[in-house]
Amino acid sequence: MNDVKDGKISLDDIELPEKIPAKFINSRVIIFNPLFASYLYVKGINGQRFFGSPLGINKPRLEYFSKPSELSLIEAYYLLEKEYISIFDVIENKELEAKDFYEIALKIHHKFEEKYKIYKDLRNKNYVPRPGLKFGADFVVYRLGPGLEHSLFMVHVLPHDSEITAVDMVRAGRLATSVRKKFVIANPMTNSYYFFEWFKP
Repeated sequence: MNDVKDGKISLDDIELPEKIPAKFINSRVIIFNPLFASYLYVKGINGQRFFGSPLGINKPRLEYFSKPSELSLIEAYYLLEKEYISIFDVIENKELEAKDFYEIALKIHHKFEEKYKIYKDLRNKNYVPRPGLKFGADFVVYRLGPGLEHSLFMVHVLPHDSEITAVDMVRAGRLATSVRKKFVIANPMTNSYYFFEWFKP
């Protein structure tokens, strides 16, 4: 039963299914039930929250939103691996096992394996990594979460077979400085992080 207070739905008393259902459609993972979508973002599971992005809402508030939510493939695999969600493939008409979804994600998401390793490591360290595309990064990272603070740093995941040039470093540094964040290069082979700060002479 979901309480309604002052015309608003309370997320405190939502009865969750054993696994929150999501659907895989055209390379996207959608949670169509707004209650479950809101719960994953606002309340979370086992102390971890801020999963997904409500469709059509740029800056969701920390309350119920009446929209479906899209999980990134990385978020979806993380939740699927932990058995917090189930994913139904609409085209194939079947529920996806974690290993099947992983193989799909490898094919359609650039640097999926490397980015997932860093995402999982950051989550395990109690950070909140969120998609960083609008900042030109793989992730922006929070200690508390979006809407509660500004992100601490932006992370670029360096694949094992790639190189980063001096020009890339300067470009990333300028971007990070312009948005007042620290720029971090993450090594997924060792789960290590390299912080860069720029100082004016």
